[in-house]
Amino acid sequence: MIDQLLWVIFPYVCMAFFVFGHFYRYKHDQFSWTAKSSEFIEKKQLMIGSLLFHIGIIPVIFGHISGLGIPKEWMRALGVNDHLYHIGAVYIGGFFGIVTLAGMLLLTTRRLAKHNVRKLSATSDIIVNVLLLTIVFLGVYATLVTNHAVPDFDYRQSISVWFRGLLIFNPDASLMTDVPLTFKMHVLFGFLIFGLWPFTRLVHVWSVPLNYVGRSYILYRRHQRK
Repeated sequence: MIDQLLWVIFPYVCMAFFVFGHFYRYKHDQFSWTAKSSEFIEKKQLMIGSLLFHIGIIPVIFGHISGLGIPKEWMRALGVNDHLYHIGAVYIGGFFGIVTLAGMLLLTTRRLAKHNVRKLSATSDIIVNVLLLTIVFLGVYATLVTNHAVPDFDYRQSISVWFRGLLIFNPDASLMTDVPLTFKMHVLFGFLIFGLWPFTRLVHVWSVPLNYVGRSYILYRRHQRK
């Protein structure tokens, strides 16, 4: 029953909150569909942390998509054998994971340690920062430490199959029974952040300013005193 709760019910609840929460917030609370800027309080640490985080997180996301979404047999058919995939996942993925972790550590430290930034932050902002830092740390630890400590474990035969089963509404919770604890925690916290997403500043990810590309230029003129 616990396995069903953790690996079937909980993921579906989080995904439901993710989907319907976005619709609800966009319909009833568009005014807060933004992230309050604290750049005017502290700029240098924000710039470095944000740059590192975004440089790292994009390859990490694509790595998760390929590792979870593409079956091992398909990768082999494309010419990517298990050894080559392992090198890419551990070393390349580990590198970008560390970059992401460094950026997230800077951003979280800034939000908690800088008094004025913390004062400006909502409770949800702090929760998001701490939760993202935890997720990234667990992912890096699982990639660089757990994979070496448990060399026989292959997440593409357990977590990936279970995840694809979720997407087609045919999950098998037993696939997660023997998964190492760090991977389990990484997965659970990952779904949790998706469940909280619509109710936090993370919604600004979807606010891509595409209209900026085709809009007219804004001209600023200096006022001439008479």
